[in-house]
Amino acid sequence: MDEKIKSPLIRLEKRSKSALHPAAAWGIRLGSILFALLLGCVAILLSGNNPIKAYATMINGAVGNKVYLQQTVKKAVPLLGCALAIAPCFKMRFWNIGAEGQITAGALAATFVARLLTGKLPSLPLLLLMALAAMLLGGVWGLIPGFFKARWNTNETLFTLMMNYIIIGVVAWLQAGPWEAQQGRIAQFDVSAQLPKVAVVHCGWIIVLALVLFIHVYMRYTKHGYEISVIGDSMRTAQYAGMNVGRIMMRTMFLSGAVSGLVGFIVCAGANHTLAKEIAGGVGFTSITVAWLSQLNAFAMVAISMMLGILTKGADTLQTMMNIPVAISDIITGLLLFCMLGSEFFINYHLILRRRGGKGGRAK
Repeated sequence: MDEKIKSPLIRLEKRSKSALHPAAAWGIRLGSILFALLLGCVAILLSGNNPIKAYATMINGAVGNKVYLQQTVKKAVPLLGCALAIAPCFKMRFWNIGAEGQITAGALAATFVARLLTGKLPSLPLLLLMALAAMLLGGVWGLIPGFFKARWNTNETLFTLMMNYIIIGVVAWLQAGPWEAQQGRIAQFDVSAQLPKVAVVHCGWIIVLALVLFIHVYMRYTKHGYEISVIGDSMRTAQYAGMNVGRIMMRTMFLSGAVSGLVGFIVCAGANHTLAKEIAGGVGFTSITVAWLSQLNAFAMVAISMMLGILTKGADTLQTMMNIPVAISDIITGLLLFCMLGSEFFINYHLILRRRGGKGGRAK
């Protein structure tokens, strides 16, 4: 019985790294954005509004004047900083889901220094000490799961996630207890503990752009960056090459936590001028999407973070100016992120359709 075994009607095959030209890959990503916007038109039409007018309102509400642009940049800055922070970990395939807590830890340390030294130091030394304290506590908060992973091979995803709730709980206790000023709030920082403004926005945007250059150079042109890449490709290869994988993990997690802590300092000293348990605002989780969409490219993160900042600020404008429910704005944002992440599937894989006779041919 020589019965022919037919191949599946549709099957997937992973592309080789050189199979798709970079321009074609970015074309797919751009197409996914346009497709998401078209799907968003359907949601807007169902709400009884004009999609073209709605999108124009979103753009105008995000960058239409200095005040709007200021708010957009304030939303994009922590998103970009946090994406930069987790990039080295993700390159190493260490899934740091704890940036939310590391931001909170950094903001907590900065607030402690501000409360302790305000009035005793000039503004510049005070801000520098706040930033250093934020980086130190954020780094330590990232180092803890890194140490446990290196020493006992614990699950870093769960460990870093649980660390978020611990530090947020500490801040909630301080906010409603020892540091409470009025009605469950911590007092605003003195002017000397606030980041100065540059071009209408607090100077945190300059710090984050400097971090873009630092992370780019660190990951691509340093020995540490090379070690991170080798571990990400194959931990056994790294061990065979004589690398101390545990030490590299801990070092990278300290760096990641330190950068996240610096973001916490920027948010509390530049944008909020105080500390609150929700100071991270979900940035630690959204930044994961930014990091993946950018393929861990520091410069691509700038564009994606700004795009999400425009979407977020524009969504607020839709609700106030066109009375479109905030849920519709969330749907548009969700569609955009979903389609952009989905585009990576078509970049990394191609479909093979079964031809007549049982042979497969690549789908164009």
